[in-house]
Amino acid sequence: MNEKSIHTQRLKLIPFTHRIATNILQENYEELLDMGFTLGKGWPDEDAMETIPKIIKALELTGESTGFESWMIITKNGMKIIGDVGFKGVPNADGEVDIGYGIIEAERKKGYAYEAAEGLANWALLQPDVKKITAKCLLDNIDSAKILVKMGFTEIKRDDSLIYWSRQKELHARTESE
Repeated sequence: MNEKSIHTQRLKLIPFTHRIATNILQENYEELLDMGFTLGKGWPDEDAMETIPKIIKALELTGESTGFESWMIITKNGMKIIGDVGFKGVPNADGEVDIGYGIIEAERKKGYAYEAAEGLANWALLQPDVKKITAKCLLDNIDSAKILVKMGFTEIKRDDSLIYWSRQKELHARTESE
């Protein structure tokens, strides 16, 4: 992967490496601290620790970060790790990737989840193999639903516990005269 980071107005997204994810699982943050990062209050939280083994498994499948795994969300002000955003693997045969995100409780309701998810979605939609981004959120996760609507996602369906979302890549047919 060529991209080492994605920058938004207030955030820097850095892809997890296998080594960093493994160290976090072992509660070893030395490498992250050596990189100049600080740990946000409560990071990694329970959700992050639940996600780390999935990140490791995804990275083992690809050998290195492709961008379609998870990224750490870091504030530019203070270089604080406050969450993660990512996909659950490379695009499938239909060109779909499924996005997810999480912010530590101390940093919620500040627009960080939207900013990080939008930054990563914009990166993904520039990739030639991506045609659609999907997402899921719990029925009662009103904040996440608001983020997805703001990002241009459309609700596809609901079941007993989840709302399913989709955002198509906009295809612009251009001619040479344009």
